[in-house]
This record gives sequence, C-alpha cells and structure tokens, in this order.
Amino acid sequence: MSSPLFPVILAGGKGERFWPLSRQDRPKQFLSLDGSSRSLLQSTADRLVRLAGGWNELWVITSSQLGLGVQQQLPELPSQNLLIEPQGRDTAAAVAWASLEIQKRYGDDAIIGFFPSDHWIADQEAFKNTLDAATQLAASTEAIVTLGIKPAFPSTGYGYIEQGQKIGSFNDLPAYHVNRFTEKPNRETAETFLSTGQFSWNSGMFVFRAGVVLKELHTHAPEIIEPLEKLGVEVYPQLPKKSIDYALMEKTNLVYVLPAEFGWDDLGDWNAIERLLKKADIPNVELATHVGLDTQGAILYASNPDDVIVTIGLEDVVIVRDRNVTLIVNKERTQEIKQVLKTIQSDPRFNELL
Repeated sequence: MSSPLFPVILAGGKGERFWPLSRQDRPKQFLSLDGSSRSLLQSTADRLVRLAGGWNELWVITSSQLGLGVQQQLPELPSQNLLIEPQGRDTAAAVAWASLEIQKRYGDDAIIGFFPSDHWIADQEAFKNTLDAATQLAASTEAIVTLGIKPAFPSTGYGYIEQGQKIGSFNDLPAYHVNRFTEKPNRETAETFLSTGQFSWNSGMFVFRAGVVLKELHTHAPEIIEPLEKLGVEVYPQLPKKSIDYALMEKTNLVYVLPAEFGWDDLGDWNAIERLLKKADIPNVELATHVGLDTQGAILYASNPDDVIVTIGLEDVVIVRDRNVTLIVNKERTQEIKQVLKTIQSDPRFNELL
C-alpha cells in the first residue's frame, strides 16, 4: 500500500435483530456467528490490522457501555486508540470525532478508513486489493471513497449507490463519481437497479484523507464538527443524532464509489446465518443440538450445548434458545424482532431479558 491506512472500527451498535443472543451486555459484534472461535469484532480487527501494518494504527470507536468489552475482546489495541462515546449519536458524530483525533496525531493527509464491526468478508485478498485501490484514490484526489458491493440479487434490505462518470482505475478496479445514494427499495425498484448495471449495494465502508472529510463536514455538517472542535467529547450529548450518509455522503460532491466483489454480508439478522452456513444437502442450519421430524428450512441456535431443540413439522423458522429466552419466528419476519423488543423494553418485568 503506497500510503498508510488508519482503519477505524465502528463498534457501538446494538445488533437488536440478533436478540435474544445479542443483548446489552453482549451485542452482536461480540458474538461468533460463523461457526468460528472469533467474534465479529475480532474477525474485523484481524483483517484490518494486517492492512494497517500493526495494532498502533488500528482504532475503535464504541459506546460507554461497551468500552470494557472491547478492551477484553481486543487486548492488543492501544488504550489511546479506543474512543469511547459518552452517548450514542449515530455514525456522523463517530466519524467526525475519530477523524479529528487521527488528524491531530497524524495530520491532514492521514488516510482513514471506517468499517462496521459486524461484517463478514469471504475473500481477504480481494478485500485487501480493494482497500489498496481506495487508499490510492483517496491519496491522489480530494475524494470520499465508498466501497460498493456488486449486487448478487435484488435485495430490498440494503441501500444502493448509483455510479456516474468513470474517473479512472486503481489496482485494476474502476472508480466512479457517485450520482446518488438511495434508501432501501421495493422489489420492483431493486430489480430495475440491477438491470441497469449502474448500482452497487451501500456497504457502509469508506476511505478518505482526514483534511478532506473535516473540510466537507464543516461545509455540510457544521452543527456536528464545530462543537467537537471547540469543546471536545464533552459536547457529545448535545450533538444531533445523524447518520454519516444523511449528514455528509448524500450532500458532498466529492464522493466516489469502487464497485467491489470480495464476498460480503452485513449480517443484519438471523437469516444471514443461513446465507453463510447453509449446505445444499442438509435441510436446516443447526448451531444447536436438534432432534427434528419433518422440519426443513429452519435456523436453530442454542447457546448452551446441553439444551436440546425438538421440532416437528416446521418449515422456514428461526428458533433461538439463549439463557432464559426462547425465540421462535418465521424467517420472513425476523426484521420485526426490533418491534417486539420495544414492548419488552416498556415492561419492567422483562428488564433482565435486554
């Protein structure tokens, strides 16, 4: 890599769609969901620390509730590279604060990459080549580079990026100016997007020089960057709660996309387990001791190996057994777990389930 990259892992999420396994004291990024012994956060750090050249260049930003857990999961991470938000204010504030801290230490030309803590990447070499390309583009141009994922199917669960004019190639990957970001589409719109060949899934990963992003934040999100510059992290609870897409990406003219293929999943809900682990000749995905009769298309998970899940005549369900909760949900309705959690949160009888 011609210029060093300072990766920042965004590790403050709750992962509510993986409840009851994901809870306040053990969010999704602390879990191993792919059958390995490494949590999602640890796997993310493993691949990024190799790209950065060492732990001294890797950063993590997380919430005050999760700071100790991050330290336990990543004992090699220098304490000064762990930024702990006093209150969650969504990704715009996190990006602004981390970019300011890295700029103070390494200057305007420091190249920063932001990466969610809960993604799955299949092809590590292709991922490295894509990050090399993004770093080259960010080093040579005033650019906010986003990694687009070439769509494998007309997903209605991802945002999309429409590519515009090609501006060149980096590491043999074409780069395009971004025409627009779009929200999660309906099925018909997603199919139309794919038919044009001009759209990528929005991965939520991006790369830029510190000075470039700070300048653009001053232009498009002064209500976030200016208080942070003047008052520091103490002002955090007063900052507006905005995503980086809404606060900056959808407004700046400096955003570019690198459509990439390295095997990617954002592990958004329990159905992601099936995408990762389903085998053609086995009817279910079983991360539990399961005794089944006429059951197929099921996803079964038990955190206690002594627990046994018994099913009869079920199809296309998710069954999760963790501690004192059993979840049973149709696979098509896993997104609604967040709605059930709102009910649980409002009832003091269920505080220990959160």
